[in-house]
This record gives sequence, structure tokens and C-alpha cells, in this order.
Amino acid sequence: MFVRLGHLVTRRPLWVLVVWVLVAGIAAGAAMTGLGGTPLFKKLETGEPTVPGSQSEQVSQLLQESASGATTTLMVDGVDLTDADAVAATDAILDDARADLTAIDGVAEEADPYQHPLGPTAPEVAALVSEDGEAFLVTVTLESDLSDAREKAVGLEVEDRLVALGQELVDADLATDADVTSGAILIREFNHQMERDLVRGELVALPISLLVMIIVFGGALAAGMPIVGALASIASGLGSIWALSYVMDLDSVVINVVTLLGLGLSIDYGLLMVSRFREELKHLVDEMELAITAGIALGKRRRGGRRRDPLVVRAVERTVATAGRTVLYSALTIAICVGALTAMSPSLLKGLGVAGGIVVVIALLTAITLVPALLTLSGRRFLRPSVLARVPLVRRVVGRLGDVAPEHGVFSRLTTWVQRRPWLVLLTCLALLLVAASPLAHLHLRNSGIDALPESSAARGAYDAVAERFPATSAADIWVVPDAVSPAEDDVAAIAADLADVPGVASVDAAAPVGADGEHVLLGVRLGDSIEPDSADAVTVVHDIRALDTPEPLLVGGQAAGQADFTAALLEGLPLAGGMVVLATFVLLFLMTGSVLVPIKALLTNAVSICASLGITTWVFQDGHGAGLLGFEPSGGLESYVVAIVIAFGFGLAMDYEVFLISRIKELYDHGATNDDAVRLGLQRSGRIITSAALVIIVVFAGFASGDLLPIKEAGFALAVAVALDATLVRMLLVPATMTVLGDLNWWAPRWMRPIAARFAIEH
Repeated sequence: MFVRLGHLVTRRPLWVLVVWVLVAGIAAGAAMTGLGGTPLFKKLETGEPTVPGSQSEQVSQLLQESASGATTTLMVDGVDLTDADAVAATDAILDDARADLTAIDGVAEEADPYQHPLGPTAPEVAALVSEDGEAFLVTVTLESDLSDAREKAVGLEVEDRLVALGQELVDADLATDADVTSGAILIREFNHQMERDLVRGELVALPISLLVMIIVFGGALAAGMPIVGALASIASGLGSIWALSYVMDLDSVVINVVTLLGLGLSIDYGLLMVSRFREELKHLVDEMELAITAGIALGKRRRGGRRRDPLVVRAVERTVATAGRTVLYSALTIAICVGALTAMSPSLLKGLGVAGGIVVVIALLTAITLVPALLTLSGRRFLRPSVLARVPLVRRVVGRLGDVAPEHGVFSRLTTWVQRRPWLVLLTCLALLLVAASPLAHLHLRNSGIDALPESSAARGAYDAVAERFPATSAADIWVVPDAVSPAEDDVAAIAADLADVPGVASVDAAAPVGADGEHVLLGVRLGDSIEPDSADAVTVVHDIRALDTPEPLLVGGQAAGQADFTAALLEGLPLAGGMVVLATFVLLFLMTGSVLVPIKALLTNAVSICASLGITTWVFQDGHGAGLLGFEPSGGLESYVVAIVIAFGFGLAMDYEVFLISRIKELYDHGATNDDAVRLGLQRSGRIITSAALVIIVVFAGFASGDLLPIKEAGFALAVAVALDATLVRMLLVPATMTVLGDLNWWAPRWMRPIAARFAIEH
């Protein structure tokens, strides 16, 4: 298959290029403009991750059924409620605004403290006045039966009028500041921040990646090939996510996470293809020179108008047939690892699994079609000395990092050193990884709400200010609903008493009807001042409430309950998802090596490596070490879905480098080298490409870690650490140490399994 694919690409490279330009252009246009519909960034939703069918999700649905329409709030600060003239002037301005707001079709009501006959200091409107008496609220509630499009349009009109109202009060010296906040504003801000972080990540990652690859390859031409493939993958991936959003619900976080994966893999695969092409072309040119010296006739160019260099064509075909096959198996493994997220019940993870799998396939296609087409068109330019080769310092760096490795060098010397003391290296590496993983012992999984936005966000600042200064308007921390229709008053009273006795509960709100028909009863639980609503202590309170022996079964909702349900869903889906990953990894490495021990060793080392990267991420983001350097406020835990992403994506990327390294070692072993010689020479030949690819992909992930959204920052940091650990401590030290200890046992397999490996063997 790959031989035919390479032949096709070299025959029609311009057509391949044109097709990719059209596909990427149309996909990017669809994502950015919506092609007459809704653009991607405005189409996706955001919110706390939910688990379908869970208690927290059921309570959330009951709240939505009974809730009034969407509310937009104006907070006016710096007012004087005791000055009669100021109160009268403010009321006059508010009166005009009331008339305008209630006249908007779709507005249900407007409320402000100045409407009361006794004025804004009346006890009946105290909830709309700050505790210090220096600020008040104006709230506008929309009708509850508006369509999504109509609600959005009416909400924007209300926002504009409230902004104008606040400005009027400030201009009249009746207030010092005015801020508008609403759920729609927060969602827009979240999506805008996603878009800004995406652009920032690409602006940081792409130029630095290009610079690194220019140094690695010794020229801009070779370095540009993976970048072109990455750009095509990003554009096509965004278009695919836009199309997928019509089929399933996707969270806005999918865009950044999937782009992160697609960009890193595209560069990774492109680098491998270009590296292999240069190696093949150099080998063929050397053969040609020997043939000329020996007087052997060379093959002719192809007939027709396209005068393709036969050596370039042959080099591209060999590259597709060898490195292309490696890329395929690597992509399939990563796709399966990412696709394992679909085994989890949370819809956010299912969306990430499907979208991630699609983007991995796109990265694969660009690597085995677009990049070879560009290589065919570029010809022998790769063999010409680069301008950088004339710079002494850069020439030295290129010589050390370049992809065409000598037979002996730093990696073979490192392996020789490891093989002299394999047990010491093995135990030391495992100890370091276990120490790095130790913070996982106190890991707390959380689901971010508004705190996912940076503190510098104006939308978050307005929301936090309202919550802090107007506590009477804040919602309860935990919602409890007896799972019965119209429960008896005595039962509700008994349940409220039991809730009040739970450690950590400060108070229980009065019972209120909830649900579409008001047939259920809602009890709001407020936690003590020392317990944050998303903390581990809050989750403990949720578990204690669910463990109560009450007259009626209880449904518990709220942020802490959502975190508890999400964590339980992760644990429930872990066996199936983990089984998919283990099976894919085992099958891939068995087909590549014919061994059953190499896959088992890879699974164990990769698992320890991922745990170490999550441990370091916990130490940084949960415990707060280095928070000032990275520019974030510790949240007291890791985002629950980020942990799932890091495990799935990190394991797949670890397998990527495992394939690169083990395939070389196996190739040498099959050609008669001893186990130790194969390990040493295999690492020498693949060490440069692994190091270079890891360096580039770390830059990509670090670029996204520079963003402001905390979940994306966590994901970028964790994946960068995972790749760094895997490409250095694991691949360069732990793998050669374990393979040296095992010796020829590395390649053992039951007799009945050997024909299977021979039939479907993977060659690099």
C-alpha cells in the first residue's frame, strides 16, 4: 500500500499540493466564517463538565426547568444612598432606563432598589444593595421561553442599554464605576479567551519551532516542510471540529486541546518524514557516485513533460514506504489512546476523544501525502549546503543535533555508559520518577467554573465583585433534592435537620419548589467560611450528605457534587479506556518487535512516566510552586478532564518515541547485531530524531502553556513535562537500561505468536 502511495504522490505532487490547499482553505473558511452559518468559536458552548444521568446533572436539569429567564446585572459602585438629591437624580435616570428596558420585546422584568417607595435603603430591597451601602444592582430578567437565537439578541440589547445607563450615572457624578455581568457575557469572554490563547500559542510555538528545525536541519527549506504540514493540519482540523459540532455537543476547550495535539503531531511526523528522506536521498546519491565511478548505466528520467529527478522520486517512495508506515502505526496507536476517552461517560471527554482521533488522522494524512509531495517538488535542494553552515557556532550545533547521525557519537557513548551499570541506572531512574509522581498522593480533581478565567479578566472581575459584595444574591454551595414527588413536609424538615448536622455545613436554606411543575423540593446547603465550594472538603461534605439515612433518597448537585460525579465517572470508565490503550500498545509493539516482553516493559515505563508528569503538574498547579513564574493563581487542584487528557495524549506520544527507538533497535538485531550492540547503535541512529522531535513538540506545548486559561495552561505544561521526561529520562536511560538487563529475553515470544509478527511486521 505504501509503495503505491509513494508512487502516486511522486507522479502527481502538484495535484496533491493543490488538493491540500483547497481542503485546508475551505476548512479554515468554514471554521472562521461558518460558510453562512455560525463560526466555530461562536458555535461551541462552555461550562462545567457534566456526567449524563448523574445526580448533579439531574439536579441541574431540575434547576433549569424551574429557572426564570436569563438575567443580566449592572453593578453601580461609588453611590451615596443617604443623599436625598443624589437619590432623586439617580432615580430619574433609572426611570428612563426602566422604560427602555421593559419595552424591549423579550424582557420579563427589571429590578432595582430605587423602585421601592421608601427608597434604596428599605429593608425589602437590601439584597440589591451592598453591605457597605456604596453600591447597588440593577437586574433585568428575560422571558424563559425565548429561543436561543432570540435570547442572545435580546440579551445583547439589554447589555447595551445597561452599559449606557452605567455610563450616564458615572458622567453625572452619581457613581464612580459601573459593570455589567451575565452568564452570556462570561461565556463570550471564555470563548474569546480561548481564541486569544489559541492565537498566542501558535504565535509562540510556530516561529520557535521553525527556528529549532532550521538549526536541526541546517536550513529553512527542510524545516519549512513540517510547518507547512502543521498549518494544513490545523486548518483542516478546525474545519473538522466545526462540522463535528453539528453532530455532537462540543465544549469550547476542544478547540485548543485538539489544536495542541494536531500541531505537535504534524511537526513530529513531518520531521520524521523529512529526516528519512534526507537519509534516503544521501544514500542514493552516494550509490550513484559509486555507480558512475564503476561505469554502470543509470536509470532514465520519466517520460513526458514532468522531468522528475529519478533519485528524488526513489528517495520519496522509500520514505513513504518506510517512515510512512511507522507514522501510520504511531498515528493509529495515538488515535486509539485518544479515542479511549469515548469510553468515559462525560460528554466533554467523548467530544475530545472523537475530535482528537479525527485530528490525529489528519496529521497522518498530511505527513504521508502533503509532505512527500513537497519533498518531490523540492528535489535535491536538501543536499546543498545551507547558509547556516557557514556560521561556525551554528554549524557546530547543527552537527550535534542534525538528523543524519554518525555511527558513533554522544548517544552511543551514553548507552555504553548505561550498559556498564544497567541496574544502577534502572533503579535510579525509577526512583526519580516515583519521587516526581509522589504529589499524586494528595491530588484533588476539580471542575473549574468562573475561576478558569484569569483574574485580569474584566468579566470575571465584575462577577466576583457582585458575588463578594452582594452575598444575598449568591446561590447555595450545594443543592439537595429529595428524590420524590411532593414529599411530606415532615420528611423535608427531617432532611433539613440532618443536613444541618453534617460537618462543614453552616446553614440550610428554606425549602423551595423546583422542577417544571414545582413538584420537587430544593434545599440549599451553605458551607462554612473556611470551605471553598470546589475544595476537597466540599467534596467530602457531598459524600457525607449522600451517605445520610433520610426518609427519602437524596439527589445532590452543585459544583462539588459535579466534581465527585466526574471523578467517579473517570474511575468507572478507566477499565475499558485503559484496556483499549493497553491492547493497542501491546499489539503495535508486538507486531514491530515480535516480542511480548518489550510491550509489557513499554506499558510499565510509560505508566510511570505519565504518573511522574502528573505528579510534577500537581506540585506546580495544585501546590502553587512556580505560580508566579507561570502567571497563575493556584486553584487547589487539577482540572479533572485535563488529567484524563494528559493520560490519553501523553501515553500516545510516549508510544510515538517508543516506535522510533525500538524499530531501529529491532532492525539492527534482525541483521545480526547482538542485543547490546543493537540497543547502542539503535539509540545512536534514532537519538537525534527523538531529541529533535521532542524539543519541537515541547516548544509547541509550552506555547499553549503561556496562555491565560488555567485548564489549557495545565494541559500544555503537563504534556510538555511528559514529553521531556519521556524523551530524556525514559528513552535515553531507562529503556536502554531495562533492555540491557533483559538481554536476548527482550525478543522472546511464544512459538505460536511468531508467524503473526512476521506476517504484519512493522519496519522503520
